[in-house]
This record gives sequence, C-alpha cells and structure tokens, in this order.
Amino acid sequence: MRLGFAGTPQFSVAALDALLRSRHRVVAVFTQPDRPAGRGQSLHLSAVKRRALVAKLQLLQPASFKTPDAAAALDRLELDALVVVAYGLILPAAVLTLPKLGCFNIHASLLPRWRGAAPIQRALLAGDTTTGVTIMRMEAGLDTGPILAAREVQIGERETAGSLHDRLAPLGGELLLETLDAVAAGRAREQPQSQSGITYAEKITKAEALIDWREAATSILRRVRAFNPWPIAETRMNGAQLRIWDAELVPGMAAATPSDAEDVSRPPGSVVAASSDGIDVACGRGALRLLRLQLAGRKPLAAPEFLKSQRVALSSFASS
Repeated sequence: MRLGFAGTPQFSVAALDALLRSRHRVVAVFTQPDRPAGRGQSLHLSAVKRRALVAKLQLLQPASFKTPDAAAALDRLELDALVVVAYGLILPAAVLTLPKLGCFNIHASLLPRWRGAAPIQRALLAGDTTTGVTIMRMEAGLDTGPILAAREVQIGERETAGSLHDRLAPLGGELLLETLDAVAAGRAREQPQSQSGITYAEKITKAEALIDWREAATSILRRVRAFNPWPIAETRMNGAQLRIWDAELVPGMAAATPSDAEDVSRPPGSVVAASSDGIDVACGRGALRLLRLQLAGRKPLAAPEFLKSQRVALSSFASS
C-alpha cells in the first residue's frame, strides 16, 4: 500500500520504523513545524522529522490541516492509507476521507479508557494494573473511532512513564503492521467502542508535578512514576527545587498515618529518617522513601550520594 505517516514525538518513531521495514511504501511523512526550544530558543526538530530525514522521506510540516492547501497536499499523494501516531494536530473530517482506505491511529491505551493526550501518564496516576495499545480507524471525535485491534500489557510495580512508553511504542508498531496487512487483504474487522468505561487523559502540566505531602504515600509514588521522565515530581528543600526521580513506599507503613511514624510529632512533609536506604518522608497516609533526587542545576543522585553532598535535617519539605 501507498502510505502516509503523521507523527511528532519519540513514541511515533517505532511505528514509522516498523512501516519502513514492511512491504508497504511510506511515500510521505507529516510532522509538526519546527519550534523554538531550550534556553537558546533554537529551532527544535521533532523526533519523527529527524528519522524521516535519515530515511530521506518526503517531509511535510503544515501548521494546520484546516487550510485548503494542506488538504490538497495530502490529496495529491493518492494514499491508500494514512497512519497517525501522536501527531498533535487535528485532522478535520473531510481530510480523514482523502486516503482510499482511511486513516488509522495507534493509541497508547485500551480504548475507550484514557482517550486523549496523556494515556500513559494517566494510567499510572490512576493506579491501573493493565494498559495496552489500540489500533483504530479515525473519525471526527477524539479517539472515538472503531477498534481494529488491541493488545494488553501488565503495568509493572516499578513502572515509570518512560519504561511503559518504551514497551508500548514497539508493540504498537507490531500491531499496526498486522492490522494494515489485514486491511489490505480485506479481512480486517472493526468493532465500535464501548459506551461504558470512557475516561479522558488530559494533557500533563508542570504544575501537577509539585508534590503535596498531605496526600497518601501511594498517591505520591504514582506521581513520581507517572512524571518520570517529564516533568519529574518535585518538592522544595530550603526554598530550592528538589526533583524526585525514584521512590518507594516505606516497608510496613503503606497504610499508616503520620502519627504511626517513629516521631509522632512530624506532620506530612517531615523527614523522619535519612540513611543509606533513602530519605523517609511522612505523608498524609504512610511514608515515602526517596531513592533518587536532583537539586536544580545538578545531576540526579542516588540517596546515599545525595546525603554525602547535602545535609538533610529532620525537618520538612514544602508541600504545594
């Protein structure tokens, strides 16, 4: 089949690579326009653009598909299908009908759970034990199209958004190839999404990364894992930003209240112990052991190394 590919971040690259290894032909790649990024505000090339340049693929970067020119450029490609993976631009209903067989999307959840922008992070924040990838035919609604295939995975106890991303991206590519082959052979079967169990994965913001120690330790731990590698859960120590890259529940205190801690006078956010095992912090319920930390402008350190360079008094971290 003559395929177009639309994607932007690193998650999309695995699917593009899978297509490039397949018997199908990728005739053009769409990705978002280059944008200023970083302190120097130099133009940032998307991960998909970097891969497309290496593969010497035709590259298009419209700012929107709502203009006649963008739609006409897609129409001229005479595609059999357009594959869309975390593209980040809305495709109007009229555009979705331009490829002969339609537009197909890889979504990093088991739809209809976690429709929207951040399904991986929201699954971790909610404490889900399973997730997966779904291949759907795109329609005008937000991730509402009929399902062609889905594959489930278990979420590990120490799973982060980064590790889950790295498992789901290639899985999505594999499932996409199976689905496209079925579409090409005329044996694909579509199933409407269930109208029950619908949830929405809102875009992650940096403001969500600020830890509120009044929450339960289990909730804060989910935040640490969901926000690794971005935007990284953080607190304040002596007024300075302190990022938490890794943590675990203090054994035997997962359901405890701060009054059950060794020092009954310590409120949420209090450091109740600091040793080579980690830095134990009282929470609204239970206690969290910080294992890897990073002060602003410095590199992340395991707790023992961090304690060698920083004096952590048995006092409080700041809550939001």
